[in-house]
Amino acid sequence: MSFTPFTKQQLMPQEEKLEVERQKSELYIGIPKESSLQERRICLTPDAVNSLTSHGHRILIEAGAGESSSYSDQEYLNAGAEITRDTKKVFSCPIILKVEPVSEPEIEMLNQGAIIISALQIKTRQKEYFQALAKKKVTALAFEFIKDHDGSYPAVKSLSEIAGTGSILIASELMINNDFGKGLLFGNITGVPPTEVVILGAGTVAEFAARTAIGLGANVKVFDNSITKLRRLQHHVNQRIFTSTIQPKALLKALRRCDVAIGAMRGKDRCPVIVTETMVEHMKKGAVIVDVSIDMGGCFETSEVTTHEKPTFIKNNVVHYCVPNIPSRYSKTASLSISNIITPYLLQIAEDGGIESAIRCNSGLRNGIYFYHGLLTSKSIGDWFHLPSRDINLIVF
Repeated sequence: MSFTPFTKQQLMPQEEKLEVERQKSELYIGIPKESSLQERRICLTPDAVNSLTSHGHRILIEAGAGESSSYSDQEYLNAGAEITRDTKKVFSCPIILKVEPVSEPEIEMLNQGAIIISALQIKTRQKEYFQALAKKKVTALAFEFIKDHDGSYPAVKSLSEIAGTGSILIASELMINNDFGKGLLFGNITGVPPTEVVILGAGTVAEFAARTAIGLGANVKVFDNSITKLRRLQHHVNQRIFTSTIQPKALLKALRRCDVAIGAMRGKDRCPVIVTETMVEHMKKGAVIVDVSIDMGGCFETSEVTTHEKPTFIKNNVVHYCVPNIPSRYSKTASLSISNIITPYLLQIAEDGGIESAIRCNSGLRNGIYFYHGLLTSKSIGDWFHLPSRDINLIVF
C-alpha cells in the first residue's frame, strides 16, 4: 500500500477562510466633576473631546468639570460634548472617565457592568472599596498600571515629570516668600554663589527636578542607593553632576549647606525615611524642603501631609512643603498630559470593537485592568488586601 501525505478529503477544493473584520464600536463616555477636595484636573481637553466626537463617539460631561483646568462648558459644547448638571446621569454612562478613583458613594450610582477608567491610588484604598466594585461587576482600568511598548508606564512618567519640574518652581517661590523666605533668587547670578539643591532619589521626578534646577543655574547633588539609576540620570541630564550613594555623613554635609532639599524616593510599600529630624535640625534657617514622596509617607522624618490651600509649615526653622498631589497644582498642564495619553487608547478601544477586544490585542492596556466583570485581576491588590485574584491572561483568551 503506497503512502500518501494527504487524505482524499484534504485534496478536495476547500472553502477559502477570510479574516473576519473587527467591528468598530461607538463609545459613550461620562466625565463627572471631580469631587475630591484637592483635585482640579480633567481627563479630556476640548480638543480630545472633538477628536472622539468626530469619530462618532458620545461624551457626556458634568457641568463645571473642566473649570478648575481653565476649560469652560462652552468649549466642550463646541467640541461636540453634551453637558448635564445631573451627576447620576453621568454615572449611568457605560464608560466612566475620571482622574481620581471613583468614591464609594459614586460606586452606588454606577450601572452593573460599567467600565471605569481612572487612577487607582492603591495606598489610599480600603478592602471594602474593592468589594463594592465586585458587587457592581465592573471592569476597571487604572492609569498608573497601563504599560507602553517599551515597558514604561506613560501616565506615571508624565505626571512624575510635572511633579519634578514643579517641585523646583515651588521651592523658588517659597525662597522669596515675604513671611518666611530668605529673599533668595533661585539660580546663579554673576558674583553670587549658586543655589545649593539636594535631591533624594534618581527616578523620573528626581531627573526633572535636576534638569530644572540645573537650567536655572543651581548647584545640584543627587543621592540614591542605585548606581544604575544615578548613571542613567547623569546620562539624561547630559552633564556631570554630584551623585552619591546614601551615606549619612555625606548626606548630612550636603543638607547643612543646601538651600533646597527635594524628596523623590519611592518604596515598595512605604517610602524609606532617609533624613532624620536631627539632620533637619542641622539645616540652614529658612531652607526649603519639598517632599514629593509624601504620598508614600515621605522620606523626611519631619514631613506631615499638607493641602494646596495650606501647603507649608515650619519645623526646626525649615520650611516644609508636603502636598501629595503636586501635578494638580498645574491642573491645565496635567490635564493636557493625561488627555494626550488616554485619548489614543480610547480611539484604539473603539477601533478594536470595545474593551474586550482591545485588551486581547494590546498587552499594555491589558496590564491596566485590575477588575474584569467583577473579578479582581491584580495580584498586587489581592496580596495587599487579602482578596482572591485571577490572572487576566487566563480569562480573556
